[in-house]
Amino acid sequence: MRLLHTADWHLGKILKGVDRTPEIGEALKSLLEIVRKERVDLVLVSGDLFDRPQVSAEAEGHAVEFFLRLRELGVPALVIAGNHDPKERLEALSPLFALAGAEVRGRLLFREEGGVVEAKGLQAALLPFVSERVLVKRVLQEAEERHRTYAEAMRRVLANLASPLMLGHFALEGVRPGGGEFFFHLAGSYAVPPSALPLSARYLALGHIHRQQQVSEAPLAWYSGSLIQLEFGEGEDADRGALLVELPPSGPARVHPIRERWGKPLKTFRLKKEELDGRLWEMERFPGYLRLVVEGRLSPAEKERLYRALPHLLAVEGAGDLPPPSPGGAEVGLKEAYARYLGERGEKEALLERFEEVLKEVESETLAAGA
Repeated sequence: MRLLHTADWHLGKILKGVDRTPEIGEALKSLLEIVRKERVDLVLVSGDLFDRPQVSAEAEGHAVEFFLRLRELGVPALVIAGNHDPKERLEALSPLFALAGAEVRGRLLFREEGGVVEAKGLQAALLPFVSERVLVKRVLQEAEERHRTYAEAMRRVLANLASPLMLGHFALEGVRPGGGEFFFHLAGSYAVPPSALPLSARYLALGHIHRQQQVSEAPLAWYSGSLIQLEFGEGEDADRGALLVELPPSGPARVHPIRERWGKPLKTFRLKKEELDGRLWEMERFPGYLRLVVEGRLSPAEKERLYRALPHLLAVEGAGDLPPPSPGGAEVGLKEAYARYLGERGEKEALLERFEEVLKEVESETLAAGA
């Protein structure tokens, strides 16, 4: 059996005012051509089809068109929701996707509830992203167990769903992040140890990390990576694309990485003020989108001059505008890390205020649950 493993499309992605959906749509057309040329039997989509809960009609249209074209090719698909996806919306659209031959899971179901399906004669487990709060509530029912970790709950879920083929959207300990995933999904309570992966699985198709990489040999587990470079913080040379997986009747699966540079490249230039004019020619010739970090602070007039000279420049930041790193590289708290994350993306401070409100809400809910 020949599988195409893809994930982290992020249709509807807006990068500093620029809609990346058309670029992602073109990448999806390339995937369809790979399906046709490589005579793929089954497509696996391991989460984050969309970038936000409320997506545009254009973004949704690209996803629907992809599965309709798959149906024309006679190729079914298995699809799970990621942490960015509108889970309720995906569940509501599942009958429509089913008409196109796609089995969709937006929420966690155990084996006995339908979390394991049959595809092309093969049992396949579907494990969408699930938050720590929801997971602990569903899996660790007893009050005295609430101190257990996300990893322990995930270990139980994975054991329940153990199947020859598994789709999952979560972060595994030891992965090399692409740079765009917010760190508390990659460390601490949101990381799953490789020892939790069922040894009986022949292939685990993972999503959530934007850098394409193998993360386990036994069982064999890979992240396919994102289709395009989504953030300036992601490694400019990081592997991404899709994976072609050969699954013979017996023996180990064989994975063939498809490493493509779909979409426009993103590049961050870090320069001193006195270097700007001398490097302007290089930035003018760059074929993608630019972010410029200048040592010190720039006046509004200086920034405006740069925007006029460089039509594909999306952000100009002074290095002094970003929150300082922790002394000695110490681990940072959620608030400080998120402030840094917003600074890197040039987002509004209002988001940090809302983040603080959410942290307080979670803290209150945790205290109430433990009372």
